[in-house]
Amino acid sequence: MAQFIVRNLEDDVRDKLRELARKHGQSMEETVRDILRRAVMRQEQPRPRLGSRIAERFASLGWSGELPELRGQTFEPPSFDE
Repeated sequence: MAQFIVRNLEDDVRDKLRELARKHGQSMEETVRDILRRAVMRQEQPRPRLGSRIAERFASLGWSGELPELRGQTFEPPSFDE
C-alpha cells in the first residue's frame, strides 16, 4: 500500500473532511481514501457526450425523436431591430 502526505491543505478543507468523516463514522484517513477512490473510478468511465446526456434527461418526458446534428453549421445572431 502506498502512502503520501498532503501539504498546504487549507484549514477549512481539513475541517470539512473531519466533519464528513464524523458524519460517516469513519476516520479522516478512510474518508480521504473513499474520496480518492471514487474520483479515480469516475475518471475511468467515459462520460457520455452532451447530446446523449440531454436525450437521457428528457427521455422520461416522452421524447423519442432524433436531435438534428448542428456541428459545422453557422448561425446568424438574432436581430432586435424593428
